Amino acid sequence: MLLKDGERLDDLQRDGMKLIQRPDVFRFGTDSVLLSDFANIRPKDVAADLGCGTGAIALLMAARAKGAVVDAVELQAEVADMARRSVELNGMGDRVRVHCMDMREAWRALGAGKYSLVVCNPPYGRRGAALESLNDAKRIARHEGALAPGDVARSAAMLLKNGGRFCAVYPAPRAFELMRAMWENRLAPKRVRTVHGVAGRPPKFVLLDAVKEGGEGLHWLEPLVLRNPDGSFTEEWHRIYGI
Repeated sequence: MLLKDGERLDDLQRDGMKLIQRPDVFRFGTDSVLLSDFANIRPKDVAADLGCGTGAIALLMAARAKGAVVDAVELQAEVADMARRSVELNGMGDRVRVHCMDMREAWRALGAGKYSLVVCNPPYGRRGAALESLNDAKRIARHEGALAPGDVARSAAMLLKNGGRFCAVYPAPRAFELMRAMWENRLAPKRVRTVHGVAGRPPKFVLLDAVKEGGEGLHWLEPLVLRNPDGSFTEEWHRIYGI
């Protein structure tokens, strides 16, 4: 498959899969890999990845559950094109479908109440609270702009069937914002896992799992620590990356 100017192939570090990316466009990181594992996709799941970027999470989830299908939604046409070509490159075209659209309208095109799992690695930067990149592609990926946590939660709720799950990764200092948005949109937070660079330090991220029309009751999972005191990666990191 031909690469376009400025593009490169990056290793997804799972089953030999590759991802088409460009240095001047927001690229997947550890948070995407952690979310793809935390979502615990099952073979019978019909899933949606909101704001899929170049398709890392959608491809990783499809690789983890051979029977699952994933609809990947991306607003930016050039980024969606990279994701679509990566899907074809990895032979996943029968189970991962890329759609170029605004996630807030995805339920109208894809179907309301259809999905058993929705995942999202939303933009982290609150508008006005961080210096926005001059590059439009990076700005859209990193800064929420008009896409507030409530919009993300509402989109997930519209796509999910009752009992379906919404999984997301978010900066720890803003965790309450997303949890509140989930609850206001009939998504009950059920599982929480904090992510720490090293043990004993405050978490960088939280992994959240909410159930549509679920009841109260929050389950705190064992904290996820990425590195040992000597700087080496932990056994849990190696498990998640399949190394």
